[in-house]
Amino acid sequence: MNAAELREARSALVDTVERFARSEIAPHVSAWDAAGEFPRTLYRRAAELGLLGLGYPEELGGTPAPYALRLPMWRALCRYGTSGGVQASLFSHNIGLPPVALLASDAVKREVVPPVLAGERISALAITEPGGGSDVAQLRTTARREGDEYVVNGEKIFITSGMRADWITLAVRTGESKGASGISLLLVPGDSAGLSRARLDKMGWLCSDTAHLRFDGVRVPARYLLGEEGAGFKAIMGNFNGERLGLAAGAIGYAEACYDEALAWAQQRQTFGQPLVAHQVIRHKLVDMRQRICASAAWLEAVAARADAGDASPDWVAEVCTLKNQATQTMQFCADAGVQILGGMGYMRGTVCERIYREVKVVTIGGGTEEIMKELAARQWGIA
Repeated sequence: MNAAELREARSALVDTVERFARSEIAPHVSAWDAAGEFPRTLYRRAAELGLLGLGYPEELGGTPAPYALRLPMWRALCRYGTSGGVQASLFSHNIGLPPVALLASDAVKREVVPPVLAGERISALAITEPGGGSDVAQLRTTARREGDEYVVNGEKIFITSGMRADWITLAVRTGESKGASGISLLLVPGDSAGLSRARLDKMGWLCSDTAHLRFDGVRVPARYLLGEEGAGFKAIMGNFNGERLGLAAGAIGYAEACYDEALAWAQQRQTFGQPLVAHQVIRHKLVDMRQRICASAAWLEAVAARADAGDASPDWVAEVCTLKNQATQTMQFCADAGVQILGGMGYMRGTVCERIYREVKVVTIGGGTEEIMKELAARQWGIA
């Protein structure tokens, strides 16, 4: 695909996503938040438009696509859909499914991947545990090999789509090795005996189910081991890079949504006999928002281009981490400025800025906290 073809494909994709988000997501978000969930039929609709399969192999029901297409799609969905809860659960397969598509046997790939991309099944990733967050190497959930099965015991927390998931990509400890060398990935069917789930209540992402999972002697066929025993840590770290790029793109989209609402409000709202935007202090707030959005978006384009060119160097990994921080800080700044511009209305449920203001903290934490991102970047850049 040459540059002109890429621009054309990108424009068409963004237009499709904008129409979908404006008509089938945004009008319903407040009701879905109140209900604590969104219709499962939305997965099928997103699949029909080809959104769930973007970036996956054609032979598994997907559509191969570079980051140059995938990230603008995600950014547009967040800008016009304006709900982190919908995006998080609707696309939870983008963190749960890549290890399956990359590491599973051909038979397991054919069994699992196509139904998820068709919107018929839901995939989730389960790594974080109650006793530890970002320190993946110290996880305690175990998978003991017994003949042709693994017996899983342990628990996971903060699992997006954890209540609905039909397939759970689970980080476990196999064998006797301690630390990162003992970690493996295992695919667990959602209907497994011994698996229990409890819904968690949150500050934001209200329509996204987030669960606490318990595994009590869950027996999983050995054919669902992803890759080899002990190779899970490297796969998890690689998976994080894609997740962080997606989070950065989404954060920019949410920042744009706040800017859009704040600008429209400032142009319509009358104060002291003139539009709010006529006041210099308000114009400057809007310019500050736009400045940060443009800077973050340009950096996202640059980092994505390096990824599409095959760059996986330590410098690129460090840029992914710091880009994630930059983009989420932009989202946080724009959400705060948007609420301030809207004034009392910015504090009311039903406005975009209010929703994103509540949701921004999970984006600064998910995929690795700001502090962890800085530490990883420091290591990759050799900053002692």
